Amino acid sequence: MNPDLDLTLQRVIRAPRAAVWRAWTDPSRFARWFIPQPAVCRVDRLEVRPGGALVTSLSEDGQAFLPHLDATFLVVDDQERIVFTNALDSDWRPVHPEPVAMTAEITLGEHPDGTDYRIVVRHGDPAARARHEKLGFLDGWGTVTAQLAGAVEAQTVR
Repeated sequence: MNPDLDLTLQRVIRAPRAAVWRAWTDPSRFARWFIPQPAVCRVDRLEVRPGGALVTSLSEDGQAFLPHLDATFLVVDDQERIVFTNALDSDWRPVHPEPVAMTAEITLGEHPDGTDYRIVVRHGDPAARARHEKLGFLDGWGTVTAQLAGAVEAQTVR
């Protein structure tokens, strides 16, 4: 982790890692939490494997959808880690995505209360990191992490 280039978020999700993993790998579950509500997420492609596509669209009204994310999975370690980047689109073409190019690493660890959920979002330079932070990284990623937690915790009976 490089504090000049990276943004981080950590949360304990009160659900087993397998439930969090399913929320990341099942398109219908993924769509429920990946975009801050009340916006609606449509999963166009979710190929959770190295080199696979992560393509989503978003809608404010549930009718008209606009492109949201066109990315490529770089690393997928079953129930442990997912790494994707939007600097390569789903066709493996280098792109300059708006608002900022990034590589996101999500790790799932054991925790006595469920899953230790950690995110590191890497940027190419301090200006890109600062831009992402100013655009609301903590609010946006924090909101979807809370939505993810709510979705999987509601399904877990303790």
